[in-house]
Amino acid sequence: MAAVKEIYEFIDGIAPFDTQESFDNAGFLVGRGDREVKKILVALDITLEVVEEARRLGAGLIAAHHPVIFSPVKSVTDETLTGQVLLALTENKIAAVCAHTNLDAAHGGVNGCLARTLGLSDIGQLHQAGVDAKGRPYGIGRVGTAHQPGLTAVEYAAYVKEKLGSACVRFVDGGKPVSRVAVGGGACGSMLEDAIAQGCDTFVTADLKYNQFLDARALGVNLLDAGHFPTENVVCAPLAARLSKAFPNLEVCCSEIHREIYGVV
Repeated sequence: MAAVKEIYEFIDGIAPFDTQESFDNAGFLVGRGDREVKKILVALDITLEVVEEARRLGAGLIAAHHPVIFSPVKSVTDETLTGQVLLALTENKIAAVCAHTNLDAAHGGVNGCLARTLGLSDIGQLHQAGVDAKGRPYGIGRVGTAHQPGLTAVEYAAYVKEKLGSACVRFVDGGKPVSRVAVGGGACGSMLEDAIAQGCDTFVTADLKYNQFLDARALGVNLLDAGHFPTENVVCAPLAARLSKAFPNLEVCCSEIHREIYGVV
């Protein structure tokens, strides 16, 4: 058993919450810090289905990426989806710790996991935002050398789809073979200029807009949208492994029901 606050402090140690973006709401969001738990469920999001999964498994804590409370909450009732989720958590005595942009930016976080999943080598930061209290550099995005330099954009899109299990990969061919790749888990299309500044010919991210594809083609960059869920869910299993190693007396598991929300035809 371990107290919720102990688990929060461990996550804070690997992905300091004070490094989160100003718009974010990562942290210990629901529950009692002194409550002891014997099982942790790791998931990208805290949905009603994930809360039910945690209840069924006997997990007293959900460690998630996306904050279960993001915008200001003025009431907690069953008349809103957020209220329903918060009520489900509190009524079942399940705590929530959410590591969002701090986990995006941390060493070994979302973007490091994405880079490794895609087989990049010589991995470095795409953008350094600062240095944490322990002197560790942090920043969202990573760059590296492709696993097989020389692939075309369409060949690389097929590879990314397979490695991430994406429902689809939208892409634009910038006219260059894939060699130096930038990755940004989730919605990082605004970092296209950072990728270009790092000498990247290819950028893998998600939630891209039409004009961003137009810009990338004009700038000669292969731009791939592999989906928000697939580009970020890569962190869940490694986070679960780190929690399991830090708390060997706890059972830590990843959600088995939370998957990509949409399909394609």
